[in-house]
Amino acid sequence: ILAADFLNLGRDIELLNNHADIIHLDVMDGTLVPNISFGFPVLEAVAKACTKKLDVHYMINNPGNYIEQTAKLGAMMMNVHYEACPHLHRTIQEIHNAGMKAGVTLNPATPVSVLEDIIKDVDMVLLMSVNPGFGGQSLIPYCLDKIRELREMKPELDIQIDGGVKLDNILACKEAGANVFVVGSAIFGKPNPEEVCREFVKLVNG
Repeated sequence: ILAADFLNLGRDIELLNNHADIIHLDVMDGTLVPNISFGFPVLEAVAKACTKKLDVHYMINNPGNYIEQTAKLGAMMMNVHYEACPHLHRTIQEIHNAGMKAGVTLNPATPVSVLEDIIKDVDMVLLMSVNPGFGGQSLIPYCLDKIRELREMKPELDIQIDGGVKLDNILACKEAGANVFVVGSAIFGKPNPEEVCREFVKLVNG
């Protein structure tokens, strides 16, 4: 929802309720990434309005401080950056203990090999296919190779791709092995977002 119209957030959440499987929330605090997005007042409002699963993506340092609050939202997934968690195994355990699935995010320059020892405990890996912090960027092509490498590491893993996903490249992401797709500006930046949603769903499910 980072690309949504925040003056009409309820309307845009309803659009996602009708077409998306998961609502992805990017929380940024201006330290791990060079931007600030929103905090718990917005998260709580979205949780009340949405009927779909919540995937809360923390682009912040010390995300473990917010595990209990995130669980209270009813979030299905809590996603934390490998780069922000010096004790990643502990953080994953605490997320699971709070009743949520645990996702780990990798920045574009972070190799998937860093997850070799922890991959069995992770429910989903989010591969940033742009440098995190701002919407509207172009997908970095070598991230497709990272998807393939992850799929070989753990065939049953949910692999999420986030950044620059558009109608003209989502099939390439799917063919590489991704099965969860974060789309923002490619929907909300269009004159008819609902029609674009339908096109994305057709491509993914086709």
